[in-house]
Amino acid sequence: MKRIVVVGAGLAGLRTVEALRKLGFDGAVTLLGAEEIGPYDRPPLSKQVLTGKGDPAETAYRSAAHYADLRVELRLGQPATALDLTSRTVKTDGGELSFDGLIVATGAAARLLAVESGPSRIHRLRTLDDARELRDALQVSRHVVVIGAGFIGSEIASSARMLGLEVTLLEAAPVPLARVVGPQIGQICAALHRENGTRLICGAQVGSVEGSGRVRLTDGRIIEGDLVVAGIGAAPETGWLASSGLTVADGLVCDPFLSAGHPAVYAAGDVVRWRNPLFGTSMRTEQWTNAVEQARRAAANLLADPGKGQPYAGVNYFWSDQYGVRIQSAGIAEADEVRVVHGSPAEFRFLAYYRKGDRLVGAFAMDQPVPLVRSKLLIEARTSWEEALSLVRAGEILT
Repeated sequence: MKRIVVVGAGLAGLRTVEALRKLGFDGAVTLLGAEEIGPYDRPPLSKQVLTGKGDPAETAYRSAAHYADLRVELRLGQPATALDLTSRTVKTDGGELSFDGLIVATGAAARLLAVESGPSRIHRLRTLDDARELRDALQVSRHVVVIGAGFIGSEIASSARMLGLEVTLLEAAPVPLARVVGPQIGQICAALHRENGTRLICGAQVGSVEGSGRVRLTDGRIIEGDLVVAGIGAAPETGWLASSGLTVADGLVCDPFLSAGHPAVYAAGDVVRWRNPLFGTSMRTEQWTNAVEQARRAAANLLADPGKGQPYAGVNYFWSDQYGVRIQSAGIAEADEVRVVHGSPAEFRFLAYYRKGDRLVGAFAMDQPVPLVRSKLLIEARTSWEEALSLVRAGEILT
């Protein structure tokens, strides 16, 4: 293998090229990115950048000298347009790139609202340019309407409240984050919003967005604001793979080894849907930690001798900062039981466990960083439910 191309210059792409060099690959490496700038840190965009506490320029992960030291060819502002596995080439508007090995790390893009009536200006937050534009708009607004109470929408609502703005948060589901944390914990997340002065409306179906700030719901209610932000999730960037012959279904479908079904093609990050052996289920997750860990495993498996790769069993760990509360989660929310095992949900300081069968499969915490990280290790170790509870009772998880 003489040339490896990594498509996608985000976190997963960056960590992939770094892993390739660390693992001893000495051939040519090209990092291809759609944006004009190199890899940068996205979590601060919805928090420090929006509130003006962070400089957008400081979100860049690495300097130009770093890429030079790695001997990585950066091709920025060149989105991939097609993949030809027969000739082993990636096509872009600027030409073709040949490869011996390919790692797909194209990430995801913000989903668009299906309904918009007439001229409207809806903000979204996915890129650095989005963050700069939304930051400037917040500075001249009084009432922000946020559509979608997932993590990105919730963090935008929190930042807007920190700036002293009035916020209405619209969520189609009965509670925020229902799919990610389940209805019981979702109720606590709803209480956190309301406790901090955000007007949360659940079960809200958006009918149209009119002008710059008016949202009309399907039940006839009108929410009057002067700025609308949509945070309704992200869709994997797989359009360029349509004619490749690879399987795409809400992500690039991969096996537990992150192989996309071709011996020269692996994938990492938000774009990947893979069968996770830790939970025995197919999943796609848009988390910082997952992007980092998948990148390392995809690079190692691409370079490994046939049959020598290792499966990727990510624990699906993530965090979010909202209203000064650190929220953390690990594992999955598809459970037979959810139990608060420590602390007080009313005070937004607690640890909850998720049980499936006789096994601990998930943990959620507000302002309990150490217990959550220790619980994450229990999930990775496939700890039984009773053993996990006994460790909490003995205090071994809490201190």
